Amino acid sequence: MSAKIIKVIVGSNNPVKINATKNAISSIFPNTEVLCEGIHAPSGVADQPMSAAETRNGAINRAQYCKKQFINDIKKPDFYIALEGGIDLTLDGPMTFAYFAILNEQQQSIGRSASLPIPDYIYQALKKGQELGDVMDTVFNTHNVKQKGGAIGLLTHGAATRESIYTQALILALAPFLNEKLFTQ
Repeated sequence: MSAKIIKVIVGSNNPVKINATKNAISSIFPNTEVLCEGIHAPSGVADQPMSAAETRNGAINRAQYCKKQFINDIKKPDFYIALEGGIDLTLDGPMTFAYFAILNEQQQSIGRSASLPIPDYIYQALKKGQELGDVMDTVFNTHNVKQKGGAIGLLTHGAATRESIYTQALILALAPFLNEKLFTQ
């Protein structure tokens, strides 16, 4: 007897985002084979979103783009998932976080990760148009950290990583799909 297969399209080719998605779906649906395919999906927002609203819109735009790519397919993927990292200046200082948009043919769920404080001088570099991953690579003398542990891994000395935080937040954002009747009343 073969396991049920869940096909997921991820609005990114970044392995961190694809792995986090696969980990989250596998945790929620343990007796399934999860097939995650990443595709390039434009966000429609700045390369480095600088507000919560812009970050949220980027995630939604990416997920909707993914869904449109399969509009004429007879066998559609089970989920379209997009993750968008962003920055915002809060009352407590600059923070980085991510938004998640999860779509299927019936519903949508939006989630957000935990927030990570970032130093003000890094925030100032971002305001000038740099991307967080590039600034972190310069500050920590790393290469392509956004496809590895991310700013989260660097600033927590590896206690948390971009993938671990994304996985946790995606699991939470999947709750409406596990409790569809409760969320559609």
